[in-house]
Amino acid sequence: MKILVLIVGLLAQGIAVAQTAGKQHADLDYTYLELRFIDVDTNGGDGLRFSGSYDFGNDWLLVGGFTTLDFNNNVDSTAFEIGAGYVWHYSEDFDLVSTLRYVDVEIDNPAQSINDNGFAFSAGVRGLITPKFEIRGSVNHIDVGNSDTYLELAGDYIFSQQFAAGISLEFAGDNDVVTIGGRWFF
Repeated sequence: MKILVLIVGLLAQGIAVAQTAGKQHADLDYTYLELRFIDVDTNGGDGLRFSGSYDFGNDWLLVGGFTTLDFNNNVDSTAFEIGAGYVWHYSEDFDLVSTLRYVDVEIDNPAQSINDNGFAFSAGVRGLITPKFEIRGSVNHIDVGNSDTYLELAGDYIFSQQFAAGISLEFAGDNDVVTIGGRWFF
């Protein structure tokens, strides 16, 4: 928990600096569609996540997604997210990004179906370490039913101006998640 507080503090300090950093821009595109395969270490869960982002051109984003997971113990889960985000251009190679999303979740098992909703918040950094390799890191908090905070680390190889693919790792209190997928920019 102390590490999480330290990361959030450093991100907040970076956000304050970014707002005064001037017109430096990372060459990152925020209008895309993404498809990812998800592997959850708890109960043999796996599934797909389809998500996207639309850049309004003034640093504001529309974000959304749909996730479906199947677990070995006959439990299925679907989640729908919609929200907004903001991009702070920190340097020529890195941006700070935050999002706030409404989340609706349905969990089905042989005995019952459970629906719940809430909110998710994310604050992180996205940048280029080479012209062809992007990295991301964020602290995420979701409050649907039981709340959870997790750290996400990701990297994508940029094959062209329209396509990138890579891996992400999510480290949470209850489980860890690995995703592999691709992103189409338009």
